[in-house]
Amino acid sequence: MPDSELSPASPLLSVRHLRKTVLDATGQFDILRDVSFSLHRGQTVAIVGASGSGKSTLLSIMAGLDTPSSGTVLLDGQDVFALDEDSRAALRAQKIGFVFQSFQLLGHLSALENVMLPLELAGQSDARPRATEMLARVGLAQRARAYPRVLSGGEQQRVALARAFVVQPALLLADEPTGSLDFATGESVMRLMLQLNQEQGTTLVLVTHDRGIAARCQQRITLEAGAIAAIDQS
Repeated sequence: MPDSELSPASPLLSVRHLRKTVLDATGQFDILRDVSFSLHRGQTVAIVGASGSGKSTLLSIMAGLDTPSSGTVLLDGQDVFALDEDSRAALRAQKIGFVFQSFQLLGHLSALENVMLPLELAGQSDARPRATEMLARVGLAQRARAYPRVLSGGEQQRVALARAFVVQPALLLADEPTGSLDFATGESVMRLMLQLNQEQGTTLVLVTHDRGIAARCQQRITLEAGAIAAIDQS
């Protein structure tokens, strides 16, 4: 179904009967087992569970970075795994933003250039002013020319947030976004992420071990041994 035919009430993302199975030394191992749920526009969702429960694998499949053994993901009505790799990459560039625990900034680019990059890759002619505005929004206007090596962890994560939100993605996927930060810095970054999410109406999905962070999301999906154990609403 084309985007233009989707109603506002239609799920932005539908995960349908996802399974991910790999072979290891002991035989077949199920990373994900029949995982299904839907997410709506503007929703904030935390995926929680013990290490090894399948959280990061699920996030990678939702982004089309990894492929399931069976099942599928629909993003704005588009079957992600009906697309070839190039088309999936184009869909990610258009609709998905990412924030990682390790920031994933390019060390040879300044803060401003890191934020400009996704806009330039999308062929946007106004990349510099938009990136400049977004850096100011995350409180780093004075650090625009600084390189990642001289930025603190909190500053690097705010650059990563600016880079993710500057394209105004429909879906933002965050993998332990405060995991490498101290409590106060992590709290500041989390507050900023939720503010930007509210301003842009982005659907935010974050993987976290922190139950306090998870409690601030509208919905919590708990994974146990690759299966959904609970879905809780705030």
